[in-house]
Amino acid sequence: MDKDEPIRLYDMTDYYIGLGLALSSSGFIGASFIIKKKALVQISLGSGRRAANGGYGYLSNWLWWFGLSMMGFGEVFNFAAYAFAPASVVTPLGALSVIVAAILSSKYLNEQLNLLAKIGCFMCIIGSTVMVIHSPKEETVDSLEDLLQKLTEPGFIIYTSIMLIIIFSIFFYFGPRYGSSNVIVYVIMCSTSGSLTVMWCKGLGLAIRETIAGTSEFTNWLTYMFIVLLITFVCIQMNYLNKALDTFNTSVVTPVYYVMFTTLVITASAILFKEWEHLQLNDIIGIICGFLITVTAIFMLNTFRDVDMSRSHFAWRTRQPITRKSTVEENAQTSALIKNNTQYGTRNV
Repeated sequence: MDKDEPIRLYDMTDYYIGLGLALSSSGFIGASFIIKKKALVQISLGSGRRAANGGYGYLSNWLWWFGLSMMGFGEVFNFAAYAFAPASVVTPLGALSVIVAAILSSKYLNEQLNLLAKIGCFMCIIGSTVMVIHSPKEETVDSLEDLLQKLTEPGFIIYTSIMLIIIFSIFFYFGPRYGSSNVIVYVIMCSTSGSLTVMWCKGLGLAIRETIAGTSEFTNWLTYMFIVLLITFVCIQMNYLNKALDTFNTSVVTPVYYVMFTTLVITASAILFKEWEHLQLNDIIGIICGFLITVTAIFMLNTFRDVDMSRSHFAWRTRQPITRKSTVEENAQTSALIKNNTQYGTRNV
């Protein structure tokens, strides 16, 4: 795209289609977390070898396949969303999958969802909305030729190299040694591969859109490279996500995965597509604030999930000043009695 050429905005119809697909994707993916976790719990209670220990017993479990199909629908919708809207819009909406997973886990996995967790869910919605409002609306890549040029720029090559080093390090060293004791290991593996998966999704979606528009891109070698890379990195994500879900609590895996995945996708998108170049300062601040609100909400959801707090506790705390006043008076009377008794005892001595 020439510098003198005006910035081409996304067609708003396509933009809203992308938002709708992203919302649907969050619903399917959030439900898939719970269904797959339920299947893995059934396997762990049986005689099958757990996924965390390298077992693949979940492949014979129909419930796990149902959860996988739900995730498949979610990923298809998510893939389509990237073809219609920028990655910095689609990715933050993944926070809604955290809300879906939290609500369903409290119902079907007997995991507590207290008042603070519900506030966290509400804050997730607010944070995601703020990010979407301030997200870039400019389309920076409109052909595979432009995309190929951006893929070969030094910034994205350095980013991809760092991600591949992390992936191979976890696969050969950190995963076997620390994966079963530290949730960060498996989640980093999912997030790094996921951030690259989004880039391949965006490229393949662009190829499909150009083909539908009349310019066949399935004669272009770049399209098939995107397909191979997409399948490879999705398989990596699925394998390590299963290990994380089987080893750690869903309320831990889901929010940590969202925070790391979103951060890396926004970083990769900013490097590759340069979506932030034409943003004004207030939009940049809005995106950062929205992301921090979402991260804070997810932290609340994770940290205070098991705290025993409900609306009845909150109502009790709002009435505390009255109780405290009477308590202070009782303490004052008690102190006076102790003082008198002390003085009386001193005189006797």
